[in-house]
Amino acid sequence: MTAEPHPLEPPADNQRVGEKGAKPDLDGSELNIAIVVARFNEDVTTRLLRGAQEALRQHGVEESDVFWVPGALELPVTALALAEKGEHDAIVCLGAVIRDETFHFEVVAMQTAAGLMQVQLDTGVPIAFGVLTSEDKDQALARSGPKKNKGADAADAAIETANLLRSIQG
Repeated sequence: MTAEPHPLEPPADNQRVGEKGAKPDLDGSELNIAIVVARFNEDVTTRLLRGAQEALRQHGVEESDVFWVPGALELPVTALALAEKGEHDAIVCLGAVIRDETFHFEVVAMQTAAGLMQVQLDTGVPIAFGVLTSEDKDQALARSGPKKNKGADAADAAIETANLLRSIQG
């Protein structure tokens, strides 16, 4: 007789009957994804963009629309315009806010995050947060490199969330 697994332990295949999202669906072949990139700290954000585009390609997204904005604070209004237009299943927002380069680091970081969350809640379109908030340039470069790229992570989150919402909404 085999012992029953503890009810709080996930099953071996990480999926229980009736659960959605326990196992990520990263098939982006039927999704239209937009990417909005802040130009401020462009050496970092270009790396984030490359990571996001590569991740999208790996998951079947052939082409994504890319929109450049001046800085992180312009990401929410641009994401809102795209979400309201209704042509994209998800939007990836990329930026780099570096503490040692701006005295208003906290304001930019918090208002950008709050603005993007509000767009997501108001429109129902997934907004993946790929905005680095780093202490210095070295930390930002490390988080946007080929081995550890937060742009790629944001792209994965966009695909997974868009697919989950599709499965919920039918």
